[in-house]
Amino acid sequence: MEAKQTNNQAVDGHRLKLLSYNVQVGIPANNFRHYLSNTWKHLLPFAGRSSNLDRIAHFIKDFDIVGLLELDSGSIRSEFVNQPQYVSEKAGFPYVYSKTNRDLGILAQHSLAIMSHHEAILVKEHSLPSTIPGRGALEVHFGDEKDPLVVVLAHLSLMSGARRKQLCYLSRIVKKYRHAVVMGDLNTQIHSEELGLLFTNTTLNKPESSHHTFPSWKPRVGFDHILVTPELKIEESEVFGLDYSDHLPVGMEVGAPGTHFSARSRLTA
Repeated sequence: MEAKQTNNQAVDGHRLKLLSYNVQVGIPANNFRHYLSNTWKHLLPFAGRSSNLDRIAHFIKDFDIVGLLELDSGSIRSEFVNQPQYVSEKAGFPYVYSKTNRDLGILAQHSLAIMSHHEAILVKEHSLPSTIPGRGALEVHFGDEKDPLVVVLAHLSLMSGARRKQLCYLSRIVKKYRHAVVMGDLNTQIHSEELGLLFTNTTLNKPESSHHTFPSWKPRVGFDHILVTPELKIEESEVFGLDYSDHLPVGMEVGAPGTHFSARSRLTA
């Protein structure tokens, strides 16, 4: 399963490759039965986790900025491996910024991370409002301090009421910036009422449609998004048909301001 959208607008500045991917703690999946049969893998080590993370690292290495969700920062199930650090090193990213959203001690360290070939000038961690604590976001600034590129990575709640509060919270972050990206597993589709709050309260572009990213073996809904402000002109967007997780990764190439970055290669045609 692969989908692609293109936009042929001329862009001043450089092209920047973005990726958002929920990697399910390195657990591959290609059937609903795996939610039952793989339950133990969310709690205990298994032999294939490292090799699957290696495949993920190989896939993401040519992107400029990558947001990974559902990582573990060091517990029994990951064999006390800090997965954000492990994947970033395997993929050759010199910079990784991570946040542990739910700290269950040695049992689990639920984390997310932004990996980049460009050094951040500012990193902020956010705990999002939620009935059950453990939802969070990373806010990472790149480039010019006065006019930064602001990337916000978030993993939102399953319940719509909590998502509304979380999206209002995210709106207050990004509405201050001209060059902003919100990406992650937002657990809601692009035309949902709660996601409409984000578009109403910010200048983020609302896509006419979104790609289906879940479940990875038969995608039916689009939970994973990359949303950008109008100044970041969309060149291409694509969903990649991989079986490394229960979600599919979504990529986007945008025209970034020339003052922020040097160019890297385009998305694969």
